[in-house]
Amino acid sequence: MVTSRIPGFYKVPLDDRRRMAAAAIGVSLAELDDALALGGLSARTADKTIENVIGTYAMPFALALNVQMNGRDHLVPMVVEEPSVVAAASNAARMIRAGGGFVAEADPPVMIAQIQLDQIEDADRATAAITHASKELCALADAAVPNLLARGGGARGVEVRDLGEGFLVVHVLVDCRDAMGANLVNSVAEAVGDRVRELAGGRLGLRILSNLTDRRMVRVRASVPFDVLAADGFAGPEVAEGIARASRFAELDPHRAATHNKGIMNGVDPVAIATGNDWRAVEAGAHAFASTRGAHGNYGPLCTWKIEEQACVASMTLPLALGTVGGTLRVHPGARLSLRLLGVQTASELAAVAASVGLASNLAAVRALATDGIQRGHMALHARSVAVAAGAEGDLVERVASMIVEARDITLEAAKRALVMLSRAGDGATVLED
Repeated sequence: MVTSRIPGFYKVPLDDRRRMAAAAIGVSLAELDDALALGGLSARTADKTIENVIGTYAMPFALALNVQMNGRDHLVPMVVEEPSVVAAASNAARMIRAGGGFVAEADPPVMIAQIQLDQIEDADRATAAITHASKELCALADAAVPNLLARGGGARGVEVRDLGEGFLVVHVLVDCRDAMGANLVNSVAEAVGDRVRELAGGRLGLRILSNLTDRRMVRVRASVPFDVLAADGFAGPEVAEGIARASRFAELDPHRAATHNKGIMNGVDPVAIATGNDWRAVEAGAHAFASTRGAHGNYGPLCTWKIEEQACVASMTLPLALGTVGGTLRVHPGARLSLRLLGVQTASELAAVAASVGLASNLAAVRALATDGIQRGHMALHARSVAVAAGAEGDLVERVASMIVEARDITLEAAKRALVMLSRAGDGATVLED
């Protein structure tokens, strides 16, 4: 039985963390090491993955803890370069755990293949012809993706939209099962395009998927009791009120909503990257969907917070197309390990976990803003990176970081001065006296 509740995980040395993670998911330490060596991808494999390769570029691979979704625990892999993201998500997930954990659901994995038509003289006649031939078009779509059909996926319907100015767009809805589906959907669009033009007339234009995956939505709810929201000098109800008002601010102002949603994607994107998914497509879909979520129909928040009885309650909805088969997963050992860490069985479950981490990241951000500000915790963790940049190694990293945080001077120059002081002091006793 996997548990994501591992108190003090961040305090133990790196090697011990790796052993604990391997034991938690039931893999050997050697298997974990092999998958993550050299950033999880060899240069030779990378050379066969994209073009013009000259090497690989590694980012930290970490685990978000405390994530309990629909009654089940998940150790969640996150690949991200920004300090505090993983710690903040893990801490917020612990608070949400106290309220029963995340409750999430995902729509069937339906993607949209778009076929553009223009120079349409009679839109009503063209729409009727295409609609009448929907079964034929679905059969053409299925014939283009036989392997998907064998796995229980395939075309689920046809829609026609009149865009005006002689433009029509035909949507073929495709159930992609456990694939993200970009290549599958593009194949469908290409296969159906010529027949659509014959039916409608006009000129055939673009044939490609849409990254606004609003048929593939994920919905997450969470409840956080007042008592776990309390912070130094701030009572739980006071923090909850601050979170609710910050949420309303995001509904009213698109400038705030953009940053509010960035906090959500701080959690979603690292899970997408860790599992070999297209995080750029995820971002495009999320922000396109957010463009009508504001209080006045403009860009607004994907997640909102309200006070209900003795808790702060979140509700989040976003389009999220992730896959557990195909693509990078075929060649990237780190991505395959990530799925084993997660223990998810379907793409829809993966999307629900990623969205849950996104909600946790949002809670962490708005709670910090509602109390002592975002910089205090973030800069304390950032101080370690500054210490490393100054040349600190081993135990000196934490000691230099502590010194520059205490001095409230988290700069490279301050870290270099601290490192020199510690080096001169030997065991550091003189520095502590100073």
